Order: sequence, then C-alpha cells, then structure tokens
Amino acid sequence: MSDNQDYTPPKVWTWDRESGGNWAKINRPVAGPTHDKALPVGEHPLQLYSLATPNGQKVTIMLEELLALGEQGAEYDAWIVNINDGEQFSSGFVAINPNSKIPALLDRSTPEPTRVFESGAILLYLAEKHGQLLPREPHERAEVLSWLMWQMGAAPYLGGGFGHFYAYAPSKMRYPIDRYAMEVKRQLDVLDRALAEREFIAGARYSIADIAIWPWYGQLVRGKLYEAAEFLDVTSYEHVVRWAELVNARPAVKRGRIVNRIWGRPDQQLRERHAASDFDALTRS
Repeated sequence: MSDNQDYTPPKVWTWDRESGGNWAKINRPVAGPTHDKALPVGEHPLQLYSLATPNGQKVTIMLEELLALGEQGAEYDAWIVNINDGEQFSSGFVAINPNSKIPALLDRSTPEPTRVFESGAILLYLAEKHGQLLPREPHERAEVLSWLMWQMGAAPYLGGGFGHFYAYAPSKMRYPIDRYAMEVKRQLDVLDRALAEREFIAGARYSIADIAIWPWYGQLVRGKLYEAAEFLDVTSYEHVVRWAELVNARPAVKRGRIVNRIWGRPDQQLRERHAASDFDALTRS
C-alpha cells in the first residue's frame, strides 16, 4: 500500500478526463444524455432496466420474491443496461432516471406509465403496490423502513468508499482505505448486534430491509464482494454470516441475483429475463 502523496487542491476544480481507475470513463461532472437511443419494451407491466450489481440485484430479487408469493402483477421484463459501455446515458434511460444510475423501473400498469428510480424507492414502491414484504403494523413498518434507509445511507461508504479505494482506484492509498475499512467494520458490527437478537434484519419476518441489505453486506461476508473478506475479517461477524446464508438459500434470491448478470460462471448469468422459463435453460446447461 503506497503512502499518501501531498495534494494541494486548485482554486477552481476542473475535470481530469484521465484521472484513472476502473470506472473513470463513465464518470463525469454533468448530467443528461450523451446519445439518443430508445429503450426496448417487453410485454409485461413492469419494465426493468438494470445490471446485476448489488443495487440491481435488490430489485430482481424483490420481483422474484413477489412472484414466488403469487403476485402475478409482478411479472417483468429485465433489460440489461451495460454501465461499462455508458448505456445509462442514453436518452431513453435518462428519461426514466435523470440520475443515470441503474436500476430504473417503468410501471405500465398505471393509467400513465410510472417511472421509479433509486433502488430503495423501487423496493418501497413494489412493496406498497403489492402489499407484500412491508408490514402494515406501524411499529414493525417503522423498523423495516428505518433499516431500508440505513442501507441507502450506509452502502455508499462500502461501495463508493471502501470498494473504490480498495479494489478500483488506480493506486493504493492508506488513508482512504483505512478510513473506509473502519467504517465498513463499524457497519458490520451494527448489523451483527441487531442480528444477534433476531432472525432477520427488522425482526422475525423477512422484508424489503433484508432484500436491500443482503446484496451489499450479505455478499460481502460471503466473500463475493471486492475480494475483501479476509482483509475485513468478516467471519468474526457470526450473526451477519448466519443471516447471509439464510437469505442466500431462498430460491427467489438464487434467481434474482443472476438476472442481468454478464460475468462469472455461465450458469450464473441470465442476461435478460422475460419469463420464468428463462431460468430453465441455465439449469439444463
């Protein structure tokens, strides 16, 4: 790990297109589309435009869980948006999510198509629309929503903070890695203490809180994120590990986590999903 180098910020910051790092080519300081391209549309009420990153997995897991509960109105088409190629900056995608981040959802079952962006907002929208995975009782509902908002506020420290400087930055710098490793371990301790007293994140029942948190922190302790499990000593968070494996065993999670996935084992990649039968080809391969 290299030592930090002194840096004196300029009086006015300007964009350095050659700043380096794995994601440098898709980051820019302005919003809006870079090119005109319409989004594809399938036959189902729900049209999802995404990629199987942790934020993308939240929504596909949610949709598969709803279908497993018998909510046929949750049938969906999942179209891939390859953020490595800048597809999130197309005019069609920006029309659904002006922030140009996956995932984005278009619900065509409403009188006027409803756009929903930000993964937490999508989970909440789907839970309320179908009356599932979000308790109605005020005390329980508040607990689920509090953990959902915790995830939305906490995960940037794991992804954009620790993940960036530990795994993606063009050079290793001790200060940011130490700073964000400390915060991620604090967050894991928060989860571990909560899960020592309950089966799922918000209590005795599985909810959108688990669906939001698992793709980030569950996958982290399972060794599936940033190859950082040993560095962060994740096995010491025994209650998080127990919960992560419990969620991982759910059939809907196994399906949802591979939708819009274009890396890894071929039998764990479902580039697009338009029907439940799309999973069958993977099990036969």
